[in-house]
Amino acid sequence: MGRARPSMQQLIRERRRQGFVGRVAERAAFRANFDLAPEDERHRFLFHVHGNAGVGKTFLVRQLEQIAQERGALTVYVDEAVGSVPEAMAALSTQFARQGHRFKELDRMLAAHRERRHAAESAAVAMLDPEPGPEAQSASPTPSAGSMTVARAGLVGLGLVPGVGAFAGAIDPAQLAQGADRLRALISARLGNAEDVQLVLAPERVLTPVLLKELTEVCAEVPWIVLFFDTYERTGPFLDGWLHDVMTTDRHGDLPANVVVVTAGRPPFDTARWGGLADFVTDVPLSPFTESEARGLLADKGVVAEPVVEEVLRLTGGLPVLVSTLAQARPTDPDGVGDPSATAVERFLKWEQDPVRRAAALACALPRRLDADVFRAAVECAEEEAEGLFTWLRALPFVSDRGDRLQYHDVVRAPMLRLQRLRSPRGWEERHRRLAEVFAQWRTEAEGARDTEDARDTEGGRDAEELWADERWRELRLAESYHLLCAGARTALPAMLRDFVDAVGNVGDAAAARWAQALVDAGRDADAQDAARWGSELSQALADGGSADALGLLLRRAGFDEPAQALAHAVRGSALRHGGAYEEALAEYDRAVALDPGLARAYRSRALARGGMGDNDAAVEDLDRALALAPDDARGYAMRGEYRRIQQRYEEAIEDLDRAIRLDPTRDFAWASRGATRLSRGELDAAVADLDRALELNPDYVWALARRARVWRALRQPARQMADLDRALTLQPDWAWGACERGDVLRVAGRYELALADYDRAIELNSEYASAYASRGVCRRAMGRHGAALEDLDRAVALNRAYPWALCQRAVVHLELGAPEKALADTDWARSLRSDDALILTWRGRALDALDRFDEARAELDRALELNPDFALARGFRGTLLLRMGLYEEASEDLNRCLALVESEPEPEPDSGPGYGSEPESQSTSTPTPASASTSWDGAGLDRAAAVLDTLLRAPGTAQGSLAPLLARITAARDTARPPATA
Repeated sequence: MGRARPSMQQLIRERRRQGFVGRVAERAAFRANFDLAPEDERHRFLFHVHGNAGVGKTFLVRQLEQIAQERGALTVYVDEAVGSVPEAMAALSTQFARQGHRFKELDRMLAAHRERRHAAESAAVAMLDPEPGPEAQSASPTPSAGSMTVARAGLVGLGLVPGVGAFAGAIDPAQLAQGADRLRALISARLGNAEDVQLVLAPERVLTPVLLKELTEVCAEVPWIVLFFDTYERTGPFLDGWLHDVMTTDRHGDLPANVVVVTAGRPPFDTARWGGLADFVTDVPLSPFTESEARGLLADKGVVAEPVVEEVLRLTGGLPVLVSTLAQARPTDPDGVGDPSATAVERFLKWEQDPVRRAAALACALPRRLDADVFRAAVECAEEEAEGLFTWLRALPFVSDRGDRLQYHDVVRAPMLRLQRLRSPRGWEERHRRLAEVFAQWRTEAEGARDTEDARDTEGGRDAEELWADERWRELRLAESYHLLCAGARTALPAMLRDFVDAVGNVGDAAAARWAQALVDAGRDADAQDAARWGSELSQALADGGSADALGLLLRRAGFDEPAQALAHAVRGSALRHGGAYEEALAEYDRAVALDPGLARAYRSRALARGGMGDNDAAVEDLDRALALAPDDARGYAMRGEYRRIQQRYEEAIEDLDRAIRLDPTRDFAWASRGATRLSRGELDAAVADLDRALELNPDYVWALARRARVWRALRQPARQMADLDRALTLQPDWAWGACERGDVLRVAGRYELALADYDRAIELNSEYASAYASRGVCRRAMGRHGAALEDLDRAVALNRAYPWALCQRAVVHLELGAPEKALADTDWARSLRSDDALILTWRGRALDALDRFDEARAELDRALELNPDFALARGFRGTLLLRMGLYEEASEDLNRCLALVESEPEPEPDSGPGYGSEPESQSTSTPTPASASTSWDGAGLDRAAAVLDTLLRAPGTAQGSLAPLLARITAARDTARPPATA
């Protein structure tokens, strides 16, 4: 027998227990959506609740959340507590974990993001280069059309460089776009740790695919997932575009169809963005209750006396939050309605007879947010009463309860605050001062500081950077500052403005925006006009031009003392530098050190700007000064070590990196840089160990993967090299350098079609990537497509006029096309750039040989072999030349030695080599290292040597004793030669 259906009375009682009357149609539409499969055209993927303050948006969201949970959905809730897309992802991950679904990879990536944000200056070291690289050098000074379009559109962003709008009005748009183009090229084509830069500048590009992957796994286990984004008027500015991309494009991956999104905020949806998606969106506009709905809610709560009902309707204007609040007390007596001085707050609490509860409700309006600890600090009551009072408070209709914190509805909190401030100004100040002292005590405990006379100036055993990285410490400091402002403390506003600078410098714009919002809130709540004006103007400056504009505003008007001015200039310099405006950044750093010669941060940051402009000597000088001022700064030693590595000052680099690791063994950047340094010194096993350690600390460290791939290449382990590059490109699929590097590996393995696909992808990502054109040209030559190869190599040389490897490769094509004069011209050009380079000298010798200029050709090949006696390519070319010169004994020695070298190197290495092709950053050497100076002696070279020998052996009078065996050996080598990778 089936289960009995519930009675009408049971259903009515159940619905009444839900505590909500009204919004029947809205709730019904949401509930019915779960009965429609995602494939049903009537199913909606997005609900947007909107309306003015007090209409019950959050209250309705709670009801929708309950409905979703009843239908078996996992739900998560995000509100204005988050200040950025990564923080929203962190909130999602935390709430999924509470429901038994951990997003392990996302959590790891978020931790890496936070670390990179706090160590952004170290991450930026990888942008340094001793000379402009091939990717950054364009034959044309004109910025890309895309960059100019964005610049003209307000400079609000540029590819991987958000915050470019900070320079609007400060410099010429064309100048900005040119600098941003250079930065984009560096990020996409040269930076080995570009994923770190992405995590700092565009974290959603890295994090969103990870979120979607793990969300998909959870969606396979549950019928529905519902994501609630409340107070969207505050979070929408940074979440809306991201949410639109996630839901409507495949830019970040697939979003499962059993995900439903609910947003709730004051304004309606942006029709320009969402207007074309009406078939997938349900718009839920909310208005105040009708009189009938309000009366229904009051009646449900037992409020039926007509005079009382009329008074409630008059006071609330039908706003659900106020109707619910007054109904909660079940008033029966309208006494005092005629008192003209009565306020809405007094009416809210009029029917609450318990004075302790009344006092608690008012006291708890003072903090912007509260939990049980803040409740005890705000409410003066016996400990045994606290728990019961807190339980009562969190059940009030105007209190938003998210489990770990409570927050009053603005419509109720604002008049409560106004009532207390006007009724007792001294009591208002005293209560806020007491709360400030409590938050100061908690902040001091959080930072591990000893008690001092002024706790605000103490940062205890942790340095400022570490403290600002601690989100809880920041929230405590912000709460303390808010209450000091409300208490009217004379030093509170200057201190908050100073904190704004620290928030930008140590955390970023999202944290600074919270400081600006706290100023707005304190100005409104305490009627502090100066604070309100500063908060409003800083918020607007951040929105319009980013932190550089906001800091400029502070420097012009805040009246900082010299140390504070110095810090603000240094932080503003960093904001400009991150956008590629190096000249403007240098000016800011110069002002900083002029005001405060002891500010180590300014020297350290200026080093990055100078390095970004190619002046590495000056950068090291600045780091010398910074380390003299802060001798235990691990980051400073890591940075100087990286500069010295790039300058090829390897011994000094190792000393600095050793020191950095001793000071901070968890600094993955230092381990990776030391590994790269050891690679450059040929210490391959030690290099692997260091890079392994960097990747243990940060498994998704793309720059370290790229460097380790280079070590695997030197160790002739192409499978491991490919695995690291594949992993790097999985983490960062739009990484042009990684695609080009993998293409080189595939090309050397003879997998030309796959290599071409990678080169095409690299060029798609960066149309001015000279190395990708050069490598694609070599690949096309190997496939016999000489015309296309010349086009690519011409383009590479046009983009970078100082690109010797591309010139050498073009010379190879000219030789194969029978144009030795052109080949000689290219090698002459290359030698003017690098006078003592074995590869250049070898190909110049080959061109001279083709022109029958034997003595000059031998001189070039002799010099190449002085530089690298085991360079098989030079041995083979000289041996063939000596045959033509009739020097058979010497020729046999060279050719036999060449063949021995070929046989000892069964896996030819990529021929781009340090300083020639696509490097994460330049570490050029005067001669190719053994890893990069591969034999390059393939079927073409063997064919030519065999042809010369065969001709000689057929000529009368030629001594054949040593030549015949040599021809047999060369013929055997040619027959087993692999497909050529180089000429």
